[in-house]
Amino acid sequence: METIQIQTASKTYPLFLGHQILDKLPEVIGSVKPDVSKVFIITDEEVDRLYGDALASVLRDLSPVKYVIPSGEHAKSFDYFYQCQTFALEHQLDRRSLILAFGGGVVGDLAGFVAATYMRGISFIQIPTTLLAHDSAVGGKVAINHALGKNMIGAFHQPEAVFYDVQFFESLPEREWRSGFGEVVKHALISDESFYRWLQDNITSLQHVQNQHLMHMIEKGIHVKAGIVRADERESGVRAFLNLGHTLGHAIESESGYGVVSHGEAVIIGMIFALEVSIELEGLRFDVEELKKWLTSLGYSVDVPKSLDHKRLLQKMQGDKKSTESNVNMVLLQAIGEPVMRRVDDETILSLLAK
Repeated sequence: METIQIQTASKTYPLFLGHQILDKLPEVIGSVKPDVSKVFIITDEEVDRLYGDALASVLRDLSPVKYVIPSGEHAKSFDYFYQCQTFALEHQLDRRSLILAFGGGVVGDLAGFVAATYMRGISFIQIPTTLLAHDSAVGGKVAINHALGKNMIGAFHQPEAVFYDVQFFESLPEREWRSGFGEVVKHALISDESFYRWLQDNITSLQHVQNQHLMHMIEKGIHVKAGIVRADERESGVRAFLNLGHTLGHAIESESGYGVVSHGEAVIIGMIFALEVSIELEGLRFDVEELKKWLTSLGYSVDVPKSLDHKRLLQKMQGDKKSTESNVNMVLLQAIGEPVMRRVDDETILSLLAK
């Protein structure tokens, strides 16, 4: 089991990474929350079906309580946030209680927001079960969705620890692999051309990722995320670079209906668009067609869904958290590893969407 220290301005906490390390979780809880009074697990139906008994077994001495939400992005809503808060109150959680976010990015965001707001903030541990969560579980951004925008209601609330056992990947469907791998590609593009080239050379199928390749890309992605979070915890500067592809990606998710297009698949389309904008406005020298060919071979759609109206997408992009006064601010690249934030005018966006 490897330990990576995640440093932020407000807190430093460990991330534990390994394979088949679930039995070490009680030891981790004891080290980061020795005075814990009650343990509250928030998970989803699919994760609970596959791994709920295993988690309950290793935590039997802590007598945890559990709330199970539906699987899927639609569960990251005010209704389920309210239900989790009600459950916590009914079971008399106190300030020494601990929430375990056991699942993918949806569970992590929802459970983290419950922890951030229950009694004005209690401790939680991220136990991610998906590749996508290697990004979302690190950095303390927690939130729920609103019909008018993704992740628009939330907080910054750092966990006590992140406990990442990649054995959970064994049950992931290919769509979840694609969703998570989209964020891996993002980390490479904003940080390191050699990492980007390594991914292209070594990842030729998402159905058969060799274990050593999996561990390398997860560790590399976590270090990229951790380095940015260390420099900018609350997204007042360089942390915004982690949103490469997300401005259009979030708009696609929202307009399609949350869960129809997965987060990572939408971000991939958004990144391709951001690269096209970067070529147009920043003079980026980049072979977009080569990238699209590779991603298509991995099962991605690389085009904006034809059913989506471009003006509606623009409106959603204008409502993104990074945008100001209805102007669209996008993360662009001057080169691989050299991201910048730029205002992009409506005409340019609509023109490039039309292409």
